[in-house]
Amino acid sequence: MVSMQNEKVKLWKKLKLRKWREREQMYLLEGPHLVQEAAFSARHLLSAVLIDEAFRLPEDWPLDDVEVYQVTHKIFTELSQTETPQGIIAVCRMVQPAVTVHQGRYLLIDGVQDPGNLGTLIRTADAFGLDAVFLGEGCVDGYNGKTLRSAQGSHFHLPVVHRNLFTVVAAMKQQGIPIYGSSLQGQNMKKTDGDKNDYALIVGNEGNGAQPELLAETDIQIRIPMAGRAESMNVAVAAGILLYWLSADELAHQA
Repeated sequence: MVSMQNEKVKLWKKLKLRKWREREQMYLLEGPHLVQEAAFSARHLLSAVLIDEAFRLPEDWPLDDVEVYQVTHKIFTELSQTETPQGIIAVCRMVQPAVTVHQGRYLLIDGVQDPGNLGTLIRTADAFGLDAVFLGEGCVDGYNGKTLRSAQGSHFHLPVVHRNLFTVVAAMKQQGIPIYGSSLQGQNMKKTDGDKNDYALIVGNEGNGAQPELLAETDIQIRIPMAGRAESMNVAVAAGILLYWLSADELAHQA
C-alpha cells in the first residue's frame, strides 16, 4: 500500500482526531509493546495492523486472523503520533463494557485534562487491582494516543468507561460502597481510616480538583498530609498514594 489517497489510509489518518475516533468507534494503538499486549490480551479488538516497510513482525504473535498491511515509511510517518515512530500501529475497535456497579473497588476521574495523567491513573488503577475506572464529563479522551501510551496496555486489563459520575455515585450508594473524595479541603488521611475491602475514590481536574457538587456526594473528603511547601501534588501521584492507603490491607495479604 503506497498511496496516501487510498481510502483506508485516509480513514486511518483521520483516527488521529477524537471526533473521527468517536464517529468510527476505532482508534490507533502505537508501538510494539502495546500492539503485542493487544494481540495477546484483546485480539478480538484488532481491526488491522500496520507495519513500516523496515519493521519485522514477530512470528509468535497470534495475528493469523488479523489483516496486516505493510506501508511505506512516508505513510507510516503520517499515521504515527510519536516523535520517534516504532514501526507498528494497530487499528483497534472501541469497546464500552457494560459495567454493573456491585461490591468492589473503583476509581472515578472527574475532568482530568492531561492525557499523560489520565493514562497513568488508568495504569495505577490496574496495578492496585481495581474493578473499573469511570471517566466523567470533561475528561480528556481515553483513546488519545498519549493516554494509551501512558496506560501501557491497562485498557485491556480492566473496564474503562465514560459515564455520568453522579449516576455512578448514586448506584454505589445503593450498594453501600464507601465513597472517598480527594480534596485539599478534606481531612488528613489516617491509618485507621484506610484498608477498605470496598471503596470508590474520586479524583479531579489538575487545577481545580473534582466538582464541589460531586464531592458533596462523598462519604468523606480526604487529603494527603504534606510536610513540604508544595501546595498540591500531581493528580496521578496523589491517586497512587490514596489507592495504596485504601488497599494496604489487601496488599499485605498478597505479600
